[in-house]
Amino acid sequence: MAADDGQEWRVDDRLVAVTNLDEVFWPDEGLRKGDMLAYYRRIAPTMLPHIRLRPLTLRIYPEGNQGPGHWRRDAPDYAPEWLPRQVYRPVTTGQPIELLLVDDAAGILWWANAAAIEFHAWACRASALDEPDMAVFDLDPGESASFADVLQAALRLRDALDGRGLKGYPKTSGGRGIHVYMPLASGHTFSQVREWVRGVAGELADRCPNLIAVAHGNTHKGREVTVDYAQNSIGRNTAAAYTLRARPGAPVSAPLSWREVEEGGFEPADLDMKMMPERVAGKGDLFAAVLEGGQTLVA
Repeated sequence: MAADDGQEWRVDDRLVAVTNLDEVFWPDEGLRKGDMLAYYRRIAPTMLPHIRLRPLTLRIYPEGNQGPGHWRRDAPDYAPEWLPRQVYRPVTTGQPIELLLVDDAAGILWWANAAAIEFHAWACRASALDEPDMAVFDLDPGESASFADVLQAALRLRDALDGRGLKGYPKTSGGRGIHVYMPLASGHTFSQVREWVRGVAGELADRCPNLIAVAHGNTHKGREVTVDYAQNSIGRNTAAAYTLRARPGAPVSAPLSWREVEEGGFEPADLDMKMMPERVAGKGDLFAAVLEGGQTLVA
């Protein structure tokens, strides 16, 4: 995936400065920063609706995926004025911070050029920080669980949602897990959604005790696939659809069809930076229905 040699890229109606295009960001794969920027430039029209004007938490890797990384959720002083912000007062500190947002493809490219490999989004929009518009089921495999186990757990969850007349939509986490998003109508609170997700997770754990567990403490231990219901809390974030992950192979948090989940035969690492644009060109945005909302929690 070749990147331009120029130092400014036109993205819609903006010019975005890009730097250090030849810097190696995935040494084992020979992928450079320019490859990452070219990926985000190409995927931005599909990715943007899923993160537009949502608070973001970014994972910054100035030296590439094998170097030290840090989280960032506030907009720095040096960010351009055209990048939107949202004032937020965390309960833990009470001190206002300016949450970082993106409103266009240029915003994605600007942050990627600032070495943001990973984009993680809140389950709400900046205009309604206390009102989630999706329920998130974070299926996290224990150290002894396989990805095939995660796929089976996702199917059990789909059946539980179908039994309530609800629809969920799966994507890989970009790691070993799967996220299932259930779009919601307005009017829900984070506490309502969190307790509801915990209830569904408990029901699944009772039905499939050797496969599914409700998260308690470290979700990576054991042989079960745990459901981390606490992701449904204000300020918590989940890897956004189509974000890269700073892992070997440059995997993507990739939307899936339920048929793909049923058929299996793949690993999350198969869905990577190199193949994702062509996959989207062929299949479209498999996560588009998440943006439609309209569902209400059902006991």
